[in-house]
Amino acid sequence: MIYIVTPVFNRKEFTKNYLSALQKQTDKEFKVIIVDDGSTDGTAEMIEAEFPDVILLKEKGDLWWAEATNIGVRYALEHKADYIMTLNDDTIPQEDYIENMIKWSKKKPKACLGALAIDHHTGELIYGGGLHSWKNAKTTQLLDILNENERTGLHQVNFFPGRGLLIPREIFETIGLYDSKNFPQTVADYDFTYRVINAGYTIYCNYDAKIKIFPNESAVQKIFDNKSLQNYYKHLFSLRGGGNLKFFIKVTIKNSPKKYLFQYLVRGISARLLSYWVK
Repeated sequence: MIYIVTPVFNRKEFTKNYLSALQKQTDKEFKVIIVDDGSTDGTAEMIEAEFPDVILLKEKGDLWWAEATNIGVRYALEHKADYIMTLNDDTIPQEDYIENMIKWSKKKPKACLGALAIDHHTGELIYGGGLHSWKNAKTTQLLDILNENERTGLHQVNFFPGRGLLIPREIFETIGLYDSKNFPQTVADYDFTYRVINAGYTIYCNYDAKIKIFPNESAVQKIFDNKSLQNYYKHLFSLRGGGNLKFFIKVTIKNSPKKYLFQYLVRGISARLLSYWVK
């Protein structure tokens, strides 16, 4: 059984549309855990009234993504989940999403499988996984190197965001949960998949399992889109900042091969200081 874990906070309409999409799945062999971290916009009440089959875990409002996700993961593990999927409420899974995840998980039962992300508004392919190089401090996006005929089935990657990631139970039992102490919000999902690779497991992007996303709705993107000195500070130091220097240094020290550590830190810090104004 797959348990889908989704933290939510004050995005009632997104959450409603997301849960409605899950109700339409062609394969029903899954359960949904919503970890509501103290929403005040009626999210919990809406779920209880309209989605009674959803497992609703109510928290106090003092969590961030990583620990809220961990609460859902612990519940799933305690209830004998075979697989756990982390999925955001600002996504719209296509109707055969779960079906295609299950199909490929049977062929790669010990691998993590990520989803192909599509812009909800334009239909453009947004993210199809990447290959990260500690040596060169660069990431090759698979969408840049795969032609249209190749954009199907599984493609191996060496990291993946938590958005639509299917994780076998064994992996959590081997490497533990998300590192909510060091990475309460951003970076926690990347750190987790670096640890997955370091433990000898594999990760694939499943090009047959598609989710629609709202790229401009993420806090990281909003900080990037609205350039200002205040947002530059948030970019580098806030929990939601995509260029958070503290998180970058910690995740690098934890996961980088030692022979590449110094050069990777230098390049990465420089990129985070400059990229906000360049991109």
